[in-house]
Amino acid sequence: MKNRTLATSLTAVGAGIALAIAAPLAASAHVSITPNSADPGASQNFVFQAANESATASTIKVEIALPTDTPIVSVRYQATPGWTTEVITSTLPEPVEVSGNTITDAPTSIVFTADEGNGIRPGSFQQWTVSLGPIPETGSLLFPAVQTYDDGDVANWTATAEDLEADETLKAAPVLFVEDEVVADGHGGSSSTDHSATETDAEVATTSTATGATDSGLPLGLSIAALILAAVGTILGAVSLFGRKRSA
Repeated sequence: MKNRTLATSLTAVGAGIALAIAAPLAASAHVSITPNSADPGASQNFVFQAANESATASTIKVEIALPTDTPIVSVRYQATPGWTTEVITSTLPEPVEVSGNTITDAPTSIVFTADEGNGIRPGSFQQWTVSLGPIPETGSLLFPAVQTYDDGDVANWTATAEDLEADETLKAAPVLFVEDEVVADGHGGSSSTDHSATETDAEVATTSTATGATDSGLPLGLSIAALILAAVGTILGAVSLFGRKRSA
């Protein structure tokens, strides 16, 4: 009976620790865009964020694909220490009319590449601030992302909502909701107040800091709750064991 009580206590501790570790990973396991909603015709700042899901490898590159059927003609970025950012401009599959002008070439991807010796290490995440505009007049914009690790592994965050309905194991692409109602499943990133493209650097830094705090709040709360549950399990097991010793 004593062994059973001890085993029960250890099981409670193990479950609590497992939840404490798994909760942050589950909550941060995505590439996101913040804010995840915008008004058509506006130009504003956004933050792309990628979390590292590997226990041993570092993320060294994240490539964000931009829409080509509703192109974003102006893409600018804020320099990120330790990273090189490149905006790739390509010929569109078909010419597109934007603000009365026929567009044949437009930015089609943003590539964030870690400098030598840098990267998103296990247990951490990285943010990059970009300015996009004008936002096309459409329902929503999909930003498929490809995350590359230094061990050669690649994570494809490219699944649409329809893809996820068919296969929940796929990784959701970041979504920017324009005229569509924001979907509250967390795939597109945290919704927040819009910021114009003329923000000062200080305002951008504040936005990035607030984003990190928002993303980390849920996993932190879950971790604390899990640790409390583990502690309660240990105490109950110890009390039970002590009581049986006294009765013996």
